[in-house]
Amino acid sequence: MNYKDTIIGRKREQDILQLCFESHKAEFIAIYGRRRIGKTYLVKQFFNDHFDFYATGIYGVTRSMHLKYWQEQLQKYSNVKRNTPKDWIEAFYQLQECIESKEMNGPFLIFIDELPWFDTPKSGFLRALDLFWNGWASNRPQVKLVVCGSATTWMTNKLLGDKGGLHNRVTRPMHLEPFTLMETEEYLKSINIDWSRQEVLDTYMVLGGTPFYLSLLRPDLSLTQNVDELFFSNGAVLRDEYSFLFKTLFNEATLYRRLVELISTSLKGFSRQEIIKALKLTDSGNLSEALENLVKCDFIRRYQMYGKKVNDPLYQLTDMFTLFYLRFVKNNNGQDEHAWSTMNSGQKNAWAGYAFEQVCILHVKQIKAALGINGIASDVCSWHFKDSERKAQIDLVIDRNDKNIDLCEMKYSDHEFELKKEYVEYLKERREFFREVTKTRKTLRLVLVASAGVKQGKHLSSIARIVTLEDLFRYTQ
Repeated sequence: MNYKDTIIGRKREQDILQLCFESHKAEFIAIYGRRRIGKTYLVKQFFNDHFDFYATGIYGVTRSMHLKYWQEQLQKYSNVKRNTPKDWIEAFYQLQECIESKEMNGPFLIFIDELPWFDTPKSGFLRALDLFWNGWASNRPQVKLVVCGSATTWMTNKLLGDKGGLHNRVTRPMHLEPFTLMETEEYLKSINIDWSRQEVLDTYMVLGGTPFYLSLLRPDLSLTQNVDELFFSNGAVLRDEYSFLFKTLFNEATLYRRLVELISTSLKGFSRQEIIKALKLTDSGNLSEALENLVKCDFIRRYQMYGKKVNDPLYQLTDMFTLFYLRFVKNNNGQDEHAWSTMNSGQKNAWAGYAFEQVCILHVKQIKAALGINGIASDVCSWHFKDSERKAQIDLVIDRNDKNIDLCEMKYSDHEFELKKEYVEYLKERREFFREVTKTRKTLRLVLVASAGVKQGKHLSSIARIVTLEDLFRYTQ
């Protein structure tokens, strides 16, 4: 497979697009993922904008405006003037006529972007799409239908989760995830930003792996200056992004924001019952759906505590952009355009330590590769214990099927970390406390993930493995 030079990463996704384009049957490809993640860019760049029909939904407009736009797009791609369709059944029938009127020596590629925004209240759009696909297109091997949507809840619940005629009709669902550290570095270099890996890490802790946010960085400014400009300057482009993000992704934006803002207040996260109590919610299917959708949109992760029941997970904020925004931007009065430059190091360090832990959790594949355990089945979880006398926590526990458990400690700094005797003793005591409480018989290995590496010293041998920043930048399948 020859990957497009203009596309950073996304190799698996490109493979899928190529296979579908070359297949001998009709294909219905649904690409979903959070706003700004690069869905449209991927499709347009991969196919070089060579579509036989293309249309994009427009946020907040009426059905009649969408139908008029649809008619104009059909005229553009077919050179045939048609009346504006009276409804979506007629609109898709006109698309069918357009396809049938062409001599097809190869695939007929249809790209409908921002699909959920066509589905305005009582529009009948989804059932018309159902009729078009099941009643006609699915029997035409040349037809390749690609749809995208930032409203992930609509894509997963109404399209992929449709209980009607579209149930299981999507042939290739594709969830587009944020960039990894390595892909972020590659992307920054493509826009002439050649920063050290420490700076790339710091960038990731602020903006995450969202391509659009990264594209706003200026090569002529330092990262600190860029953060001031993007979040705190007069008219800062990302200052209102958080609010708009929820409006475009979720129908009940207020509930989703309340959930995210509550979950962000605890480093370890919240259980379902803790969420219900804190927000005074009812234990309902709406809450289950909201939490599930936040997981699917890469805002939070659902994870298991070591030794706890499978049906009692915790929910933890893992979206780097949201974490930074809620910590530093949401309640900022906007009067200091250099707020990040002038912020005291204590506030920054407290945030950086937690943010680095989340980066590590997002790169567990890379950590496992560095430990040489990619081929070993394992559960990734956390461990917390508290009683009237003692408490302890380990944020990353890798419970392996080869009778070993890796207890991972994450340390962020911009210089080599020094392993002192007191710290090593603390790690050993916590390891034995873990053994005592969990009663595990597995071998417990101490692992240290250090962003700037570890100084050579006599206590280094107490750590089973050091994972470095270079390891987090590894490519993994």
